[in-house]
Amino acid sequence: MKAESLARHHSMSIAQDIDPFVADYFLVFGDNALTLHQTGKAAPGPINASFVEGKNLHRMRHGGGKGQLIAKAVGLNKGVYPHVLDVTAGLGRDAFVLATLGCKVDLFERVPAVEALLGFAIEQAKAAHDLSIAHTAHRMNLRFGDALDYLRESSELVADVIYLDPMYPEQGKSAAVKKEMRAFHDIVGQNEDDYLLLEEALKKARYRVVVKRPRKGEAIQGPKPSLILEGKSSRYDIYTIRRLEDLSANS
Repeated sequence: MKAESLARHHSMSIAQDIDPFVADYFLVFGDNALTLHQTGKAAPGPINASFVEGKNLHRMRHGGGKGQLIAKAVGLNKGVYPHVLDVTAGLGRDAFVLATLGCKVDLFERVPAVEALLGFAIEQAKAAHDLSIAHTAHRMNLRFGDALDYLRESSELVADVIYLDPMYPEQGKSAAVKKEMRAFHDIVGQNEDDYLLLEEALKKARYRVVVKRPRKGEAIQGPKPSLILEGKSSRYDIYTIRRLEDLSANS
């Protein structure tokens, strides 16, 4: 069974009933979904990472294509489709956008429950009857583990573009911060090693490193970005290593 395989993979236990005094979070297998639930009276609704419905599918259909800021940040332009390594995958939303636009995307996630959600969503999308969804999912390769260890141990350049979207501190507890995102913050935690990830990424990317940040947030400790693309709520700090036009020339 999938539940048993998942439990073995992440050293989790399977339970028929959940004791809220023992577990703060638990995963639920449904007929066609894997969802993360938080216990407690003020708990939000279930969290999933589906690519076959909801916001991810809507963004795939109507997100703006290569005109999206993330597409410009990674260098999607004039036939250039860089190989992207997403070292802070989370629920895979940005990676799915890049894969939709034609990039091969490798993803790293180190939080077991989040990797489980994302892995289930990718496999579900690969089996979708909609071939555009299936083809997109087949361009995504998920790995469980610490990307910082992977970058440090790699003796070669690992991707054309390395993408970081580290978890940053919540901006207060207002209604603008959705309960689902607060729960996600709790389980993932803050990336206290983001400056180390950036340091290693700059050594192992062929063309550029892209860091997603809150629009008014501080840059990650380290060198100054070569270029900044700013949107309404977020921005992309771009660290250029080589011109991406060289990738097109070498293709």
